[in-house]
Amino acid sequence: MFSRRQVLKGLVAAGLVSTSFGGYALAEPFRFGVTHYAVSPPEWPAALTLRVAVIADLHVCEPWMGLDHLARIVARTNALKPDVVLLLGDYVRGGRIVPWSRVVPHDDWAAVLVGLKAPLGVHAVLGNHDWWEDADALRRGHLVTRAGVALETAGIPVYQNRAVRLEKEGQPFWIAGLGDQWAFRRIGSARGFDDLAGTLDTVTDDAPVILMAHEPDIFPRVPPRVALTLAGHTHGGQVTLAGFAPIIPSKYGQRYRYGHIVEEGRNMIVSAGLGCSTLPVRFGAPPEIVLVSLGSGSNIA
Repeated sequence: MFSRRQVLKGLVAAGLVSTSFGGYALAEPFRFGVTHYAVSPPEWPAALTLRVAVIADLHVCEPWMGLDHLARIVARTNALKPDVVLLLGDYVRGGRIVPWSRVVPHDDWAAVLVGLKAPLGVHAVLGNHDWWEDADALRRGHLVTRAGVALETAGIPVYQNRAVRLEKEGQPFWIAGLGDQWAFRRIGSARGFDDLAGTLDTVTDDAPVILMAHEPDIFPRVPPRVALTLAGHTHGGQVTLAGFAPIIPSKYGQRYRYGHIVEEGRNMIVSAGLGCSTLPVRFGAPPEIVLVSLGSGSNIA
């Protein structure tokens, strides 16, 4: 039997833990770091070294991902001196549960992203929230949304099931962008705009391929022809305890929650992203810019 004093001490301790957890979880969205991966997939030529900066799940809104915070992310990304920058979707606020968050106009956040600099350009795909916020685009089955228009108008190409051939020091590779897999879930349909076969059909030679996909669930269907798949969407679970996330927006559960995943010799990296969806809380899944160094001779320092 516990004494009254022991019970009171326990309640005080529980309150302190809860307060500390809540304070950290509310503060974590305002921080971000850089996570480095050095990867040499079998399909990637060892002599072709490439620095790829990945930005995912910004969910721009005030006050948690305002324009000043976004500008700091842009500056930190540029400081990494990437060869190419890839944007993996969900630029807009996710969810409406927090009434005191404020929408940032699309042209405003797109104008900040224009500050991203890389010799081989900045390339983007759309995420599910970029579709879900645009009811008209969903209803009509448009291939562009307001977020996509803002990016294209700012000079950042948006890829919907197509690829572009790039070269570094005379060595070619492809950046392929998959249409969003969850686009129509908001209106009760399981289908999306993704067309993996059609996307890869736009690759016209044997040069290696990097696939941009907002959701990681496509990975079991990605052929070995693709050297590296890059995805976001999961936020690393957004709230994790001892590496376990109670809620992951993936039919595969924990399997594609986060990090460098290798299956049957195929490689995928899932970013924890930078913003928050629905609630402005993160714990155990800190916001991150991802820097991928491809090629065995590469240097991520």
